[in-house]
Amino acid sequence: MFASTRLRVPEVTIFFWTIKALSTAMGEATSDYMVHVMPPVLAVAIGFVGFVAAMVIQFTRRGYRAWSYWLAVVMVGVFGTMVADVLHVGFGVPYLVSATLFAVVLALIFVSWYRVEHTLSIHSVNTARREVFYWMTVVATFALGTAVGDFTAVALGIGYLGSVLLFAVVIAIPAVAYARFGMNSVLAFWFAYVLTRPLGASVADWLGKTPAEGGLGAGNGLVALVLTVAIAVLVVYLGVTRRDVQPVPQPEAISRTE
Repeated sequence: MFASTRLRVPEVTIFFWTIKALSTAMGEATSDYMVHVMPPVLAVAIGFVGFVAAMVIQFTRRGYRAWSYWLAVVMVGVFGTMVADVLHVGFGVPYLVSATLFAVVLALIFVSWYRVEHTLSIHSVNTARREVFYWMTVVATFALGTAVGDFTAVALGIGYLGSVLLFAVVIAIPAVAYARFGMNSVLAFWFAYVLTRPLGASVADWLGKTPAEGGLGAGNGLVALVLTVAIAVLVVYLGVTRRDVQPVPQPEAISRTE
C-alpha cells in the first residue's frame, strides 16, 4: 500500500509546459548572469544553497503547492546549468562528453526508479521515495539539456538561433507521436521534458548573448528578470485558481499505474 494519496507534482497542462519552458530559459540566463557579476565559485555556492533550500521547502509541503514546486524547478534550472557549465569551463570537459555522461546518469535513474517503483509516471508521485526519484530525474534532465544545447550551438557551430529551430522541431516529435500514433504517454512526457531544457536554454542564450556571440544582445540580466516575472505571474495564478492540481486518485487507480 501507499504512504499517501497526496500527489506532489502538478497536472500536465499548457500551464505546466509554459512554466517549464520559461524556467529552463530563466535558469540559463540567471546562471550566466551570476557567474559574470560575481566570482564563479561564489555564484555556484549561492546556486547550491538556493537549490538545497528549495528542495527542503518542497519536501516539507503536504502535497502539491504551486509556489514551492515551481521554486524548486527554478532553482534546479539555475543550479543544473551551473553543474553542466562547471564541467566544461572549470574542468575542460567537452560538451559531447558531458552530454553523454548526463545521458547515462539519466538512464540509470530511470532504470533504478522503474525497478523500485515499477512506474515512471508523474501521476503516481505520492510518496517521499517517488519524489526523490522524480527530482533526481529533473536535475539530470536540466544538466543534460544544458550540455546538449551548448553542444549544438557551440561545438557543432549551429548557433543559438539554429539550436532554437532545431529543438523546436525535435520537441514536436513526441507530441505528434503521442497524438497521432499512440506513443506511450510516459515515454512521450519524458521525451518532451528533456527537450524543453535545450530549447529553453537556446532561446535564453539567443536573447541574452551579444551579437558577436550570435545573440540579440538583450543581456542575461534583463532576460532573467523578465522571465522571472512571467513565471511568478503564472505561478500566482495557479496558486489562486488551483487549475493544475491533480485529482486525488483512488488506491485501485494508483495500483494500475504500477
